[in-house]
Amino acid sequence: MGVSDWGVDPTWTLFLDRDGVINQRIFGGYVLDWESFHFLPGVLTGLALAASRVGRIVVVTNQQCVALGKISEQGLQAIHENMVQEMQQAGGRIDAVFAAIELKTDPQSRRKPKTNMALEAQQRFPEIDFKKSIMVGDTDTDIQFGQALEMKTVLIESEEQVTVIPDVRCKALSDFLYQL
Repeated sequence: MGVSDWGVDPTWTLFLDRDGVINQRIFGGYVLDWESFHFLPGVLTGLALAASRVGRIVVVTNQQCVALGKISEQGLQAIHENMVQEMQQAGGRIDAVFAAIELKTDPQSRRKPKTNMALEAQQRFPEIDFKKSIMVGDTDTDIQFGQALEMKTVLIESEEQVTVIPDVRCKALSDFLYQL
């Protein structure tokens, strides 16, 4: 069953991881300023197309760099504001960004694969139906996050070793978005 069989329409929600999906991921490091944030090829035009096909586009990202003291919450927010603005200028949109800024070891963490950020998104946008949602990510935790809520899952392949089996695998977010 391919993406075209999912019946995606404006009642669907697209959940996106950030690093490695929207922008270049810094393996072993963090995007700590706007100058280090580089959209992956085709993302801006692909998300402009997706904006007309799905009802909501939500970014859910693990960013423990804040808890590690590498960037302030305001600094992270500035990166996300720039990302959203560039997306809008390209004709796309991001309806909300949820960032888990806690340490991996924090028992109160909202980090994926925990589903807190999706539940927060649903509180903000009550029309979100997880069975009519797609999670796109590049790690096991991204795919587990989507699977825990019975979303369709899409893995963006990278040097990350992934053991969880998604519904679909793609080389890039843009490859997937053009199938919607």
